[in-house]
Amino acid sequence: MVELLDVLREPSRSACGRVAMSDDAGAITGQELIARIAGLAEEFSELPPVLGLLGANGIDWAAAALAAWMTGKTVVPMPTFFSRLQLEHVLRDAGVIHVIATKEAAATAAGLGVGITAISQRRGETASLAPGAGMIVYTSGSTGRPKGVRLRIEQIDWQARALGEAIEACPTDLNLSLLPFALLLETITAICVPVLIGARTHFASAVAENVGAGRPADLLAAFEALQPTTAVLVPQLLSGLVAQLQARKGRAPASLRFVAVGGARVSETLTARAWELGIPAHEGYGLTECCSVVAVNRPGRRKAGTVGEPLSGIDVRIENGEIVVSGPTVMEGYLHEPRVEAPWRTGDLGHRDDDGLIAVTGRKDNLLVTAAGRNISPEWIEAMVMSDARLAACVLLGHGMSHLSVLLVPSLHGEEWLMESPRAHILLWLERLCIDAPSYAVPKDFVVCPIAQAKRIGLLTSNGRVVREAALGIYPALKLARRSLAA
Repeated sequence: MVELLDVLREPSRSACGRVAMSDDAGAITGQELIARIAGLAEEFSELPPVLGLLGANGIDWAAAALAAWMTGKTVVPMPTFFSRLQLEHVLRDAGVIHVIATKEAAATAAGLGVGITAISQRRGETASLAPGAGMIVYTSGSTGRPKGVRLRIEQIDWQARALGEAIEACPTDLNLSLLPFALLLETITAICVPVLIGARTHFASAVAENVGAGRPADLLAAFEALQPTTAVLVPQLLSGLVAQLQARKGRAPASLRFVAVGGARVSETLTARAWELGIPAHEGYGLTECCSVVAVNRPGRRKAGTVGEPLSGIDVRIENGEIVVSGPTVMEGYLHEPRVEAPWRTGDLGHRDDDGLIAVTGRKDNLLVTAAGRNISPEWIEAMVMSDARLAACVLLGHGMSHLSVLLVPSLHGEEWLMESPRAHILLWLERLCIDAPSYAVPKDFVVCPIAQAKRIGLLTSNGRVVREAALGIYPALKLARRSLAA
């Protein structure tokens, strides 16, 4: 049984006359959502078994995904921030010959050389349910060739139910959706969990588009306008929200009861500031290969510096310092690769504290060993540096060297300060940001790369993730160029 889809066939369990979803264009009740899904399911039933889904966050995207699952389709989200090369790779790799698209994305879809079905406003009766549904979720990739993760609808359903229980989700929740649906976590928290419990989600479509494209977004305005109870943020957005609150000498809406923070390591300094400003930030940990969330801090039981305890039913072990996950949410496998049968070795380093909670320290393959033999997880220091909203990204370097260096990518509003400030001022700033780190782990050198240049030379992916391998060659080149300009 897939409860997520079953509730959409029982109007009494789907918020009925209450608003279930809203976006920048309007709102829809639970009963209207069921009718829309039924109408779309009738249109999708004769389409190929694997369907691309292209468009911005909103009711149309959510209804289309649910309708496609109803008809047993495998949905392949196609991020709007992917380049044409990446989109074409996704189509070929996943065998997509037909795309369902929102009205705004129709022109982009038309240029991909596949069949297109526009997401309509058609209504219908209760949809029938077909087996075999799932998702193929692509990461942004460090090159032009993202990799697909195969997930069954049963795994998505299990994840949504377990996560809803962990965060104490309830029908009175009002979730603010700010991250693009290309992130599996957002699909689960903004669509699946609210549908399961009969709560409401507001899709801040314009904000999510800006976030996906790496553009500035007024997060505080979105929170103040909606007065939500829950939301999901990545550390960079949490830093931005904290900075906006501090600049306006304000506090987060009192309505907030739970804000999940994940996607990368977050510094304890940043989360402490967030709590002081009324943001109930709860760190979590997960990965697409395990259908998103593996562990999360629970309401009323949060412990700073950890990602909480595993979801009920998921087993997490630490083997030689590596996090190993087993349970019903471990993926079937990567597309075109053998099925995963054994527990999933995540490649992430971590440990359990005295209370049994999990702390994630970094990536196994990213570990830096200095000339003095000190082992340093770069994510540890990067999280401290990234607690300042003037940064969009950073990479710690120094494997085999006598000291550490950091490549800094400023945010748009921090670019002038970082490009113009004296070197001594920035080194002092870095020292203050890393005040909780031992002296050997504090960067002693740096170079600044503007965000537009970082994307142009391949340091950042299309959705703003750092290509760590590229930084190894880019750092010395930028350092040499800065010296030449100063000469």
